[in-house]
Order: sequence, then structure tokens, then C-alpha cells
Amino acid sequence: MRVLENVPIAKLTTMRIGGPARYVCEIISKEDFLEAWEFAKTKNLPTWFMGGGANTLGRDTGFDGVILLNKIPGIEIVAETDNSLQIKAMGGEEWDDVVEFACKRGFSGIEAMSKIPGTAGAAPVQNIGAYGQDIARILTSVDVFDTQSEEFITIPRAELKMDYRYTTFNHGPDAGRYFIVAITLHLSKHYLEPPFYNSLQNYIIEHGETDYSPLNIRRMVSEIRAHKLPDPEEIASSGSFFKNIYLDQVGADEAEEKGIPVWRSNDDSGKINSGWLIEKCDLKGKKIHGMRISDRAALVLINEDATSYTDLASARSEIINTVQQKFGYTLEQEPVEISDE
Repeated sequence: MRVLENVPIAKLTTMRIGGPARYVCEIISKEDFLEAWEFAKTKNLPTWFMGGGANTLGRDTGFDGVILLNKIPGIEIVAETDNSLQIKAMGGEEWDDVVEFACKRGFSGIEAMSKIPGTAGAAPVQNIGAYGQDIARILTSVDVFDTQSEEFITIPRAELKMDYRYTTFNHGPDAGRYFIVAITLHLSKHYLEPPFYNSLQNYIIEHGETDYSPLNIRRMVSEIRAHKLPDPEEIASSGSFFKNIYLDQVGADEAEEKGIPVWRSNDDSGKINSGWLIEKCDLKGKKIHGMRISDRAALVLINEDATSYTDLASARSEIINTVQQKFGYTLEQEPVEISDE
């Protein structure tokens, strides 16, 4: 196990903001994790579990504890038939490599989630999703280390309380309790069918696409994301910074009466694209406190020259207040913040 001291959190996160972490341990096996866990206990320091840092923000004060970086690699086939594939992806594996693994074998379930940055272990924490797919639909179970019982266990998907960007891992009393070792996914040959989400549907119409195989959906989604979203390896960003707004049927009806576009679900509840609200507030493309609201996707904040978490917090507040005043909806931040609280 490798232990680093006084590592700037800005170097661990794609937004590239944050003060120093007292210790950082790089975890490439379960044995590494146990060693790092004992290291933190011996020093009586708080811990923070982290993957690729794509959905994580650091504060200016840093973190006076131990960050455990999940870099456990590997993807394996658990079971395969003509119509289904069950795979186990280790927590430190790049999520997009997991998507590629499934698509190359012709199995569906995660192809629309291509090019989402981050690790496989981080995927169930936020219940990631895109273009009509989310991990909750194909997740079977999660292998974790339970910091309360101090043992490795497997948690079935049914116990994770998964909803839009909400799970046991990031909300409630058990948030931060588990270190994710691996996830098990169940994929199938039931391909996505139209109508698709707007940007994907528009791409399909514009290019005359008729092939909805996993590999081709992956190619299309990858091209759409490359056009709309900054590559976090090249441009400092956390991807979609604000959550979309989910409404019950009454709320969805009221939004439509105000002229706000609503994406309806089968039960007639609905979703408002928060990026649309930001754009209609004339904020798209604007720079606020060193943070640029992307001129391609208004949900995305780009760290153009902000140097502190304070800059980010000021930009966030200004955007939230502007949308609140114009539309009456309160935007919620999607990335989590490293804290010992």
C-alpha cells in the first residue's frame, strides 16, 4: 500500500479545487484496504472513500484525515448465456471500460451510460444514469467493507434504496459507511428502442441511424457527450453540476402550465432539465467568480480560473438564486464534498 502525505485535493478531483489531505492511501486490493483502515484507526483520523474524483469537491480547508483512493482493478464474467451476461467489476475499474466490456460482447443495459467519468465503485453511489438508463436497473449486488461491523459483506440491490441520484451510500445514516470493493451487473440482449431521450433521438434522426445495438448506441452517445461535455482530463469540471428536478404529477402539470418543458414518466410524474432553467436565465456561457457555465450544456460548470472553493461556492449561490427568483425552483448540487463532519 502506498501512503502519501499532504496531497492537494485539487490534484485528486476533476474540478481541481481543494486544500491538502493529510494522508492519501492508494488501494489496489482488499488487503491494501485493511492495511489503510488500520492505519487510519491507529492515528485516530477520519476517513473518506474516493474513486476518480469526477463527482467530488474539495474545500479550501482540505481534509485532516485519510483519503482511501479506490484503485482495485478488474472485470470478470460471473455467468453468461445467449441472452444474458452477469459481470463483476472491481471498484477501481474505470466505468467506461466496464461499458465497453459489455458492449463488445453485444449486451445491453449500460451502453447509454458511455463516457460517464469515474470508477465502477462510484457508479452505484450516485445511481448514475443517462439517456434513459441508470445503474439501478441492472445492478445485482455490491461487495463492500462495512466500517461498522468491520467485515466484507455483499449487499443486494434491493437494500440500497436507489432513486434518482439517491442511494444508501450517499444519503441517510449509512452515508460513507461502506467502501465499495466490487459491483455485480446483470445485462441482457434486450436492446434500447425509440423514442429515445431528446439529444440522442435528435442525433438518430439527423444521421438516419437505424442500428440500436449496444456498440452503436455507445458510439452515438460518445459523440454526443464529446460535443456537449468537457473532457475532465483536459478541462477542469465535475460534469453535470446540478441535479435535474423531479416532480409528481401535480407539480409536472403546474410546470407545463408555466411553459416549462417536462419529460413525463409512465406514471405521469415528470422531470425538468435544470440546464434549461439555467439557460433561460441567460446564464449559459457566462463566467461567474472564475467558473464558466458551459455554452454547450448549461448544467456543466467549468473551472476556468477559479482558485478556491470559495469561488465555486459564490458562483453556485448566484446561479441557484437566479433560477429560484425566476422560476421558483431550487437547484441542488450533484457533486459531493469531502468533509470530516
